[in-house]
Amino acid sequence: MISCCLAAIAVFSAEMVSAEGLPVFPQAVFSIASDDDVALGHLLFYDPILSGNKNIACATCHHPKFGTSDGVSLALGEGGIGLGPERRPDNANMPEQRIGRNAPALFNLGAAEFTSLFHDGRLEADDSRPSGIRTPLAEEMVAGFDSILSAQAMFPVLSGDEMAGQYSESDVSKAVRQGFLTHENGAWDLISARVAGIPEYRQMFDKVIGTREIRFTDISNVVADFIAFEWRADDSPFDRHLDGQNLPDDSVAGLELFYGKAECATCHSGLFQTDHKFHAIAIPQIGPGKAARFEAHNRDTGRIRVTGQIEDAYKFRTPSLRNISATGPYGHDGAYSTLEAVVRHHLDPINSLNDYDRSQAIFPTFEGAQDWAILDNPSEVAAIAAANELDPIALEDHEVEAILAFLRSLSDETSLYGRLGVPDRVPSGLPVD
Repeated sequence: MISCCLAAIAVFSAEMVSAEGLPVFPQAVFSIASDDDVALGHLLFYDPILSGNKNIACATCHHPKFGTSDGVSLALGEGGIGLGPERRPDNANMPEQRIGRNAPALFNLGAAEFTSLFHDGRLEADDSRPSGIRTPLAEEMVAGFDSILSAQAMFPVLSGDEMAGQYSESDVSKAVRQGFLTHENGAWDLISARVAGIPEYRQMFDKVIGTREIRFTDISNVVADFIAFEWRADDSPFDRHLDGQNLPDDSVAGLELFYGKAECATCHSGLFQTDHKFHAIAIPQIGPGKAARFEAHNRDTGRIRVTGQIEDAYKFRTPSLRNISATGPYGHDGAYSTLEAVVRHHLDPINSLNDYDRSQAIFPTFEGAQDWAILDNPSEVAAIAAANELDPIALEDHEVEAILAFLRSLSDETSLYGRLGVPDRVPSGLPVD
């Protein structure tokens, strides 16, 4: 057993360190669903029936082949063809723009501690709201979602660039563009009616909710149940180490650095290596940014768009590091394609921003995209740098490699492959990615 150098940064209080010097975490609490719920969510997750044009499934951007992400910095949603780095624009239905943020991994989102989701935390558990959730829909948000994960899983169907589709392409895209979202006969109702009209889904829902009408929240609830079951990741070499087993030799030094000199655990704390807070660390901004259609800029200022507080400018949620070696590219916009590159960025964020290697970005080809508008503007780069919270830390190359070895020890192989896998078919009869 090892000391982990915990005293160096006081990440853990004395009662949170075992006699052997190992960190002690509260046991994670996971949601548990019935087999019927999970089986139904499994099929819906891979079924393009949930998208406006019936051509994109949740799995298109969150596929087990790419660590529940999509293997690219910024995806092409509606108007794209193919999967992962091979996805390309459909010349017969061109995308309007890339999706502005990197598709996040889905591991452990069924754990109770995940109460804030999306890179900017715009979806958060909030008991003061009638729905129990604070969202951009405000008072339009309906009740009936079993969890924050349930609500998060179904917001992409309201995004034209992601799943809803462009202006007049379908009944769903028309409803979204006109602002009919959660209302009666809005986008969510239209999708629910599609699903209810497929006999196999209706029969499966009968086992879950009885014979009443299928609501959109019923769909999102079972999709969340599937995600929580399929991608629970808590049996890694690190977890077994916490139970008293030895880590692989090449990971031990990395663990000591992670919880000590390198100060990684200042933000990547807790059992799943996240403090669930928001931090500005000068990640280079690439792609279209996060802007409404009426805004003519490519910047993504992160958390400030949710809170309106100036101190939240350029802050993004600390991601969990479980299965991190399989979930690249990294950063809110996927600016770094390799784990080593993003680790080194953390060691000296401002110099890394100024010296950013643009070959790190993995983009599907999209002619006319203004991917470098922010990085080509010195004042925009300076604003990102000014918000940075991290001081430089000097590490030798062998120390960086040790940290990478420790990060690899956070991989749970069962969760990476998934417990149910990709179905051979879905009830709609549509193609499965």
